[in-house]
Amino acid sequence: AGASPRAFLFAGVCLLLLPGPAGSEGAAPIAITCFTRGLDIRKEKADVLCPGGCPLDEFSVYGNIVYASVSSICGAAVHRGVISNSGGPVRVYSLPGRENYSSVDANGIQSQMLSRWSASFTVTKGKSSTQEATGQAVSTANPPTGKRLKKTPEKKTGNKDCKADIAFLIDGSFNIGQRRFNLQKNFVGKVALMLGIGTEGPHVGLVQASEHPKIEFYLKNFTSAKDVLFAIKEVGFRGGNSNTGKALKHTAQKFFTVDAGVRKGIPKVVVVFIDGWPSDDIEEAGIVAREFGVNVFIVSVAKPIPEELGMVQDVTFVDKCSADCLLSRLTCNIQDFPQAVCRNNGFFSYHMPNWFGTTKYVKPLVQKLCTHEQMMCSKTCYNSVNIAFLIDGSSSVGDSNFRLMLEFVSNIAKTFEISDIGAKIAAVQFTYDQRTEFSFTDYSTKEDVLAVIRNIRYMSGGTATGDAISFTVRNVFGLIRESPNKNFLVIVTDGQSYDDVQGPAAAAHDAGITIFSVGVAWAPLDDLKDMASKPKESHAFFTREFTGLEPIVSDVIRGICRDFLESQQ
Repeated sequence: AGASPRAFLFAGVCLLLLPGPAGSEGAAPIAITCFTRGLDIRKEKADVLCPGGCPLDEFSVYGNIVYASVSSICGAAVHRGVISNSGGPVRVYSLPGRENYSSVDANGIQSQMLSRWSASFTVTKGKSSTQEATGQAVSTANPPTGKRLKKTPEKKTGNKDCKADIAFLIDGSFNIGQRRFNLQKNFVGKVALMLGIGTEGPHVGLVQASEHPKIEFYLKNFTSAKDVLFAIKEVGFRGGNSNTGKALKHTAQKFFTVDAGVRKGIPKVVVVFIDGWPSDDIEEAGIVAREFGVNVFIVSVAKPIPEELGMVQDVTFVDKCSADCLLSRLTCNIQDFPQAVCRNNGFFSYHMPNWFGTTKYVKPLVQKLCTHEQMMCSKTCYNSVNIAFLIDGSSSVGDSNFRLMLEFVSNIAKTFEISDIGAKIAAVQFTYDQRTEFSFTDYSTKEDVLAVIRNIRYMSGGTATGDAISFTVRNVFGLIRESPNKNFLVIVTDGQSYDDVQGPAAAAHDAGITIFSVGVAWAPLDDLKDMASKPKESHAFFTREFTGLEPIVSDVIRGICRDFLESQQ
């Protein structure tokens, strides 16, 4: 005899399971809806009946031939060509989970990639039956009460006022244990539900920290809260040491990529859950993450027990990892760039006493994660720009004034956070000829960059600024076409160019390079304006004496930060 129907309430959606041994030979196929998933069929083999007229663009299908169990059964059947969109009988076979599910466009449906899922299924053509389909339709789209489900656009678009790309980094180590791990997943699910996930709202993914980090699902895998809740529920406990630092580095480097679903101009946030204390260096990992433009948000749940204190490398790590920028490192006034820096004010840390009774902590955490202005602070003008300096080495400059030019360049360069994954600096000296003093990829530390600037040798000669701009665009910026940083060119010259500057400058602008022109002594104002980006008045500067370059330093830095912020909007 078949078991009685069982109802499971999950995220406000009622799932009706099959009422009997649906896969038995001769049994009538079970009527399902367009959106019934493989995971709703708790049988090794089942015959189902798909309805006709399902909207192809609303199917969620992951994989090809073998599909992740979160996929729509009818969507998978149409995708594989087992049935057409007019519906029909389908036989479903349950299969083990896989590490990867491919993305294939077939029969009007574009399936999606998925990194890992705990269960799979495949479909074949089902046997037609003259018997009436048995049982109620297995549905994940409508409640069983017969009441009309109220649909709102927000369920698809999400909360437009909370745009963020968020990775939840959960603790899956033996330190937390299976019971607290499940409570942690439950809390993360509540946060995900309240965020308002949708195509135009927040996107979330999940990473598990243990002995080795594991990306459970990416930003692009799910764009609805319901899908995310199912995905979180399916995540298994891994065990091992709590190598949270290792997982944080992995997340910064591998999770937040365009291929994985990162959106341009949207804050990147990793919410790190720490139960007890990590067994590796999380402070260093936090620095790496922020240099990748990722906002590090620490949620600590319990203080370390005495046995864990031996693993603690720095008891102040929460404050250090959460503080994004230190004001002492910035030369600009914080009032000028409210979104470019963060204060160490506790915003990026959050504490809960334990995993029990956490519902009251959900809303305050969500409110922090949806504070867009605060979350823009990690990717700043100080760590996300490429700046090339085009330095006039003509004979009218003279050696002593040339040294003042190099001091001007150094004072701008030293403001920025130069590293392999941060800001990058290059320099070209020009007369009639051009000489690349160093490229963006030659030096990755501030000390090395400042040292090589000090040692630049004065060339002496004529002035061909237009050729120098073209040379720099082609030979300096051309080498870093794939860089995510915003490109700037700062030109410092003391006289009139013998060639055209307007054409080469326009080509540089078209290539996405913002130009600041700085003129000294006999440099014509018309040339400076022709070279500068718009608005001209904030990108062109002039001083009568070389000693007047010093006050222009802060103007150029402020202009770079302003332009960078505008490009992120």
